[in-house]
Amino acid sequence: MSEVLKERQETDEQYRWDLSTLFADDAAWEEALQQISTEIPAAAAFQGTLNNAEAIRKYFDFETELSRKMENLFTYASLRRSEDTRAQDAQQMYARAYGVYVTLVTATAFSAPEILALSDEQLQAIAADAVMEPYRFTMERFIKRKPHTLSAAEEKLLARFGEVIGAPGQIADSLMDADLVFDAVKDSEGNEHELNSSSYIMLEESEDRTLRENAFRSYYKTYREHINTFASAYSANVKAAAAEAEVRHYGSSREMSMGMNDIPVSVYDNLVSTVRSFLPEMYRYVRLRKRLLGVDELHYYDVYAPLLAGSREKYTYEQAQEMVLNAVAPLGTTYTETVKGAFRDRWIDVYPNKGKSSGAYSSGTYDSNPFILTNFTGSLDSVSTIAHEMGHSMHTWFSKHAQPPQYAGYTLFVAEVASTVNENLLIEQLLEKETDPAKRLAYLNRYLEGFKGTVFRQTMFAEFEKEAHAMAERGEALDPASLSGLYGRLVKDYFGEDLVMDDEVALEWARIPHFYRPFYVYVYATGYTSAAALSEAIRTEGEPAVKRYLEFLSMGGSRYPLDELKHAGVDLNTPAPIETALKKFARVLDDAEKTAAALGL
Repeated sequence: MSEVLKERQETDEQYRWDLSTLFADDAAWEEALQQISTEIPAAAAFQGTLNNAEAIRKYFDFETELSRKMENLFTYASLRRSEDTRAQDAQQMYARAYGVYVTLVTATAFSAPEILALSDEQLQAIAADAVMEPYRFTMERFIKRKPHTLSAAEEKLLARFGEVIGAPGQIADSLMDADLVFDAVKDSEGNEHELNSSSYIMLEESEDRTLRENAFRSYYKTYREHINTFASAYSANVKAAAAEAEVRHYGSSREMSMGMNDIPVSVYDNLVSTVRSFLPEMYRYVRLRKRLLGVDELHYYDVYAPLLAGSREKYTYEQAQEMVLNAVAPLGTTYTETVKGAFRDRWIDVYPNKGKSSGAYSSGTYDSNPFILTNFTGSLDSVSTIAHEMGHSMHTWFSKHAQPPQYAGYTLFVAEVASTVNENLLIEQLLEKETDPAKRLAYLNRYLEGFKGTVFRQTMFAEFEKEAHAMAERGEALDPASLSGLYGRLVKDYFGEDLVMDDEVALEWARIPHFYRPFYVYVYATGYTSAAALSEAIRTEGEPAVKRYLEFLSMGGSRYPLDELKHAGVDLNTPAPIETALKKFARVLDDAEKTAAALGL
């Protein structure tokens, strides 16, 4: 039988993150929550005064400090909830933090409308005033948003409903991570394996096809049983975004979401059209996968299996640390020494446990070190995940050490760049050192899977989101049939005729967490293509490229994201970076085909 998940307290402390760098304990968090609740009402004293540079500067200082405290509270509660989503105390902490956050947003909702009610001439004069120097870029972005800012009363009302608007995503999260129960599954020898959200992809990566199929059928049987709930949650999420976009005078929820990150929708459309032009390369990969697996029919439960039987190496967590450190060595001493400290000082929550949030993420605040959640299983994918999340954490670390708190947070659009640079550096380093064809094919498999999962699939996800939101904006129903029909058609488009479309495939949309937080998935694809260009420059150009890259990591949110990427050497206003990345995919695929041929496959 497979190993049964442990309860959290059964996991050795060295493999659990140390949250005391944020709050000493839950009691300290409670005290800080009570304190901020007494400070929020002070925002009211600024109302009616925001008509000159001095007053606006004082208000911005006040709001920055309050937001900084709120971020600490919310992040700690979120991290605690991730440890065990069944734990009622952590659930309550998260709910209370969210409630206080809504109170803060509501209390400060007057500020943007009040400032933007000033004339354009007044706003420009205030932005140019020397007292506003620390917030000059903030004012520039403020002014850009004037057409989409409502009256003070309307902004307050919208803020008051923030918790309700966010509820569909919370419902989907709770259902996925805490409530869904899956039947145990058997492998080809009759051994039973526990199936849960954390183990699903690991089982789908098994060489045992019987186990893969059984896990696939069981997993989606449970999702099918709850598909109406997922569809209701997703529909409510989409409708909320569409309603906000309408009242804010955006043409669509997509335009609103991208506009808030200062990204034109043309970047999104350019991504989709460019990736679609390279779909024949994905079909070639699907055919190679079918041939190497030796199957008459390639099913969805075959798309994660290793291309070569017996090639699945297992790594200890300590080996994974060494591999990541070797991979990031080209980024210099400061970078590598900080990564060493992250491993030593328990930034990372390593192993899965019962109730723990599935997947992986990096989180942190201006006042704490970053934190990383993973569900490490010893696979190469798990090692790559640590490299990925460490990239996020190092982006956060460089940003907060170079920027004041108002500019330390980088936008979602650039969030996936640093993580994927680390992944690429890891796999390139492994390939450079490996001469054994079987091991090379395993690494090439991982590289191809990175492209498949992060460029092709995430772009497919982006198309799903674009059309689902457009359906809602046209007044069409987002029910299980329409959502599954849309998703199934896209899978067929992106994977081609060599993939058998099992009925379960169309249900996959329900298990994608990012769908419940609109228009985030496309940044994985743009981030990956940007990272492909940057990691190649770091490897071939050396120090000049490293310097530009570390400067990019240090910019935080102090510039527009497209400008930050241009500084690093990537211009996403053109299709060139996406084309460059997908040509790299084609070359890696060529290498995989040649390596397979060398093995007589």
